[in-house]
Amino acid sequence: MTTRRRASPEKTRPSVFWPAAAIVVPAVGFLARIEIEGGEHLPTEGPYILAPNHYSEFDPVIVAVATWRLGRAPRFMAKESLFKVPVLGALLRATGMVPVARTASSTAAAQTLAQSHALVDQQRGVIVYPEGSLTRDPDMWPMRGKTGVARLAIASGGDIPVIPMATWGVQQILPRYGKLRILPPRRRVRIRLGAPVDLSAFSGTTPAALSGATDAVMRDISVLLGELRGEQPPAERWNPAQHGQKEIGRLDP
Repeated sequence: MTTRRRASPEKTRPSVFWPAAAIVVPAVGFLARIEIEGGEHLPTEGPYILAPNHYSEFDPVIVAVATWRLGRAPRFMAKESLFKVPVLGALLRATGMVPVARTASSTAAAQTLAQSHALVDQQRGVIVYPEGSLTRDPDMWPMRGKTGVARLAIASGGDIPVIPMATWGVQQILPRYGKLRILPPRRRVRIRLGAPVDLSAFSGTTPAALSGATDAVMRDISVLLGELRGEQPPAERWNPAQHGQKEIGRLDP
């Protein structure tokens, strides 16, 4: 059950999110009956990184609606190339989406630092999928994560909390690489947020620190998903490289 919360200034202040929410929220309400637990872990004000699991092309929409219902404006990391698309790029900039560049490591590191400072200065949050793509795990458990969330959090010096989130039930609306199922309407979708991930043991951007922080984030997400599913998460997360799979992009059947 969703906890009643005070909306943040970014939601109560008029913005382009309002007309989008007027259309998207009722439409999603027809498809999904969203139940949110642990909403108190998402700050009502200030910066945050929300880290959900990813197993359906539709779960970003569910996560966006849940974030809006919890009083925050849903902003995602988006490929930098999308910001160059006419109209779409203007919309992404207007809503404060965060660009991600797939460039040389030095450029990416500088961009991450700038993004981290911007989130703190503007007191905004961002939604980042640490897996980087739909999970390849056959049973839809979170797979091995990428270091983007860890880099963004560490660059803030601890000023941005990482909030783990697990969702379950979206696959009944849109199966992974499947077709949208409109009927029956209002399928149950459960969401659980956890306390901020403890990343105090990690500092700097050494491979060991980034790997350890990423594993901590993925572990907390997996635990939350296990609670929703009533199952024990796998002891080891799925590694696409060990199964001859691509780690990003669509997975060929």
